[in-house]
Amino acid sequence: MKYVSTRGEAPVLEFEDVLLAGLARDGGLYLPQAWPQFTPGDIRAMAGQPYDSVAFDVISRFTGDTFTESELREMLSQAYASFSHPAVTPLRQLGHNTWLLELFHGPTLAFKDVAMQILSRMMDHVLAKRDRRVTIVGATSGDTGGAAIEAFKGRDAIDVFILHPHGRVSDVQRRQMTCVEDANVYNIALEGTFDDCQATVKALFNNLALRDRYHLAGVNSINWARIVAQIVYYFTSATALGAPDKAVSFTVPTGNFGDVFAGYAAQRMGLPVGKFVVATNVNDILQRTMTTGRCEVGSVVATTSPSMDIQVSSNFERLLFEVYDRDADAVRSLMNSLAQSGGFDVSEKALAAMAQLFVAERTDEDQCSRQMKNCLQETGELVDPHTAVGLAAAQRVDAVSGPMICLATAHPAKFPDAVEAATGITPHLPDRLAGLMDKPERFSVLENDISRVEDFIDNHARIGSHVG
Repeated sequence: MKYVSTRGEAPVLEFEDVLLAGLARDGGLYLPQAWPQFTPGDIRAMAGQPYDSVAFDVISRFTGDTFTESELREMLSQAYASFSHPAVTPLRQLGHNTWLLELFHGPTLAFKDVAMQILSRMMDHVLAKRDRRVTIVGATSGDTGGAAIEAFKGRDAIDVFILHPHGRVSDVQRRQMTCVEDANVYNIALEGTFDDCQATVKALFNNLALRDRYHLAGVNSINWARIVAQIVYYFTSATALGAPDKAVSFTVPTGNFGDVFAGYAAQRMGLPVGKFVVATNVNDILQRTMTTGRCEVGSVVATTSPSMDIQVSSNFERLLFEVYDRDADAVRSLMNSLAQSGGFDVSEKALAAMAQLFVAERTDEDQCSRQMKNCLQETGELVDPHTAVGLAAAQRVDAVSGPMICLATAHPAKFPDAVEAATGITPHLPDRLAGLMDKPERFSVLENDISRVEDFIDNHARIGSHVG
């Protein structure tokens, strides 16, 4: 399996190099040179199989010779053993045709655990094989950071630097990062938005001298291995509801577009999908782009669904690459326009290609709050604000036949204030996270200046220019 950059000017890589690289050296994102394919019979055979068995079938199509069968199966078994539900990502029926896919049973109560727990084991394996160290630098709008720190804490060959927007994540999200005591973990609270954090990380990776000096590695969803691991639950949930003999639709609370792109990847691999509903909060750049064809960055508005408070959705570049028929020159031009003027126009042909599979819906704060209340009253289920954004969007989409699976991306206890305000009920953390709110925190507040972040890494990373 070979991988190409969306911008067409980076080397073609094998999986293990993509795993460690994260962002391509030309600033683009990696995608498989060709999509692996499942036949209807292959997909039908997934029904009723254990999660790690389906995960092996899906992930092994992308990893090439990086791992032996026994190595990959063992990593998957270990990764999903950290989940509190035996199904890993169970389905729960909410209505006649509506289902909730619970992705929050991992150690940090968010869907990011599904990928991060396997990503850390893959990286550890490759680093040991190469006798190398890396410095992970990541940005988080709330959940990626906690999942990454939980997965990579205490690992001798890895230092972890996570940037989060200061004062713009929930208390639980912040503490899942800042209460970790392992010496290889560094939390940076950047005085800015998630977009500022993400732009800083991209700038660090695009500084090739610094990137090489510290062996930078990425764990955001710009890392293709993250997307690969998330493809799995689209297959497991769809086959549980009749795929491939019945098309299933999905509603995905969307910020950085990685989770919904994993669904698109499953569709490209042969999974019949009716529609993907891209659910945004008031930070609605994706809804505006998919509706009008004009992508224009606005100001980030703080909401009760902070993981979606994003204006620059990195993984949207991957979809653009596909709907522009893999024309890297066109994608590079669009991304240059975004960087220089804050926007671009999607061609009519590309927009029509998106519309065949995607529909986007915007949910404001009042609608989100009402959805949390109504969901509890009508189904008995307590959902977090991000999931509520998705459920509200799903209800506004017409002419979708077959089951609608709404992705529940986080446990409601990660956002207790918003849930209590909407429902009158305070969700409690599971017993395994008892005491989190009483632990001491450890983080550094830095101004939104890339030189300050570079200096911080320079002063704390355990590897540098003296390391081969």
